[in-house]
Amino acid sequence: MAMTSLQENIEIPRPVTGLQTNPGTTMQKRITIDQLRSGMYVHDLNLDWLSHPFLRSRFLVKSEEDLQKIRATGVRELYIDSALGLDSAEAPNRTEIAANIEQDVRKLGDGAAKTRPRVSLDEELGRAAQLQSDARRVVRNMMQDVRLGQQVRVEQMEPLVEKMMSSIMRNSGALLSLGQLQHVDDYTFEHSVNVCALMIAFCRGMGLSANETREAGMGALLHDVGKMKTPLHILNKPGRFTDEEFTIMKRHPGDGYDILRDQPSLGEVPLAVVLQHHERIDGTGYPHRRAGGEIAHVAQLAAIVDVYDAITSDRVYHKGIPPGEAIRKLYEWSRFQFDAELVQKFVRTIGIYPVGALVRLESGKLGWVTDQHETHLLKPRVKVFYDAKRRNYVPPFDLDLSQNFGQGGADRILSGEDPAVWGIDIARVR
Repeated sequence: MAMTSLQENIEIPRPVTGLQTNPGTTMQKRITIDQLRSGMYVHDLNLDWLSHPFLRSRFLVKSEEDLQKIRATGVRELYIDSALGLDSAEAPNRTEIAANIEQDVRKLGDGAAKTRPRVSLDEELGRAAQLQSDARRVVRNMMQDVRLGQQVRVEQMEPLVEKMMSSIMRNSGALLSLGQLQHVDDYTFEHSVNVCALMIAFCRGMGLSANETREAGMGALLHDVGKMKTPLHILNKPGRFTDEEFTIMKRHPGDGYDILRDQPSLGEVPLAVVLQHHERIDGTGYPHRRAGGEIAHVAQLAAIVDVYDAITSDRVYHKGIPPGEAIRKLYEWSRFQFDAELVQKFVRTIGIYPVGALVRLESGKLGWVTDQHETHLLKPRVKVFYDAKRRNYVPPFDLDLSQNFGQGGADRILSGEDPAVWGIDIARVR
């Protein structure tokens, strides 16, 4: 579905006001791969980190060999920095592009009816925290067994998926917001649990049946099991991969499929998720470079949630980005790599500002999103706790932005924020 098919005549709050830009973004320009030439400085390959093998994400293009290597990734568009290399005068700059993306994403905020949570966030958080802890332990043990050559005990995974479905049904925000609190050392295990939770929520938002959701959730929980065949020195490497290491890493979807394909209780849906979650609709993914309809629908869902969790997570060599920024990256990448309609549905599922996201309000206050509005994703419920102008904490209070009136009068979200920039530990203020 093209972006222009989004509903028209929607009131859009001033989009540029909330953009976090700096003067350097006007020197960062998006060009097509055909416009790239030696002497340009690549600022951003415009790919998620597991889609390219470069040791650095920013570098000067010095030779035809560099150009060929970049073209080999399949990237269609990328960002250059004209302050550090050759320019492309006709190319749009990052500030302009960000403003347009912000407008398009905000258009998704209206008319998207959401199912109301059955219980409050506070009521579900305790259960969700215990479930998350149990799930991480079971997944860790399962993956360690696989590394030792043992079979996956699917019967241990099934109850986890059922419990996660129940938690998402009661209040999806609880489990999804806890997924943002990760530990770098346990990334592989925690990522699998988070992707499962996101997948279940996504399927529910898509209106899939309980059985379809269960099957998709099982595939998501097992999607990275093939990494247990990846040598540890590569899997845990604190830096970018060499070409050879990158080739080995890209084997994990096929390795996972080989591990699981003889499991009698696993059907085609989980196996498709495991094998195809790194495929891209433009044919640039792996392991088989499938394109468009060649990729199972459920695997296209998995690709979106997998990338979303990966780019919002801290790694040894990769600082996670805030959820709101990740939404906008997915939106931009949906020009080529993901189905645009599915990305829009994912945004409507988790919110433009997902539960747990730090946001800055027009009043100058900071708060974290506690719940989504039923029909207006730009007006969630927020727990306000910080004064950005005075740089100090304030007595926390709840603010329902759909009522457009709180302590101090009317308010609205200007932007998503990075807690690290403010020195805020979201886990401590919840």
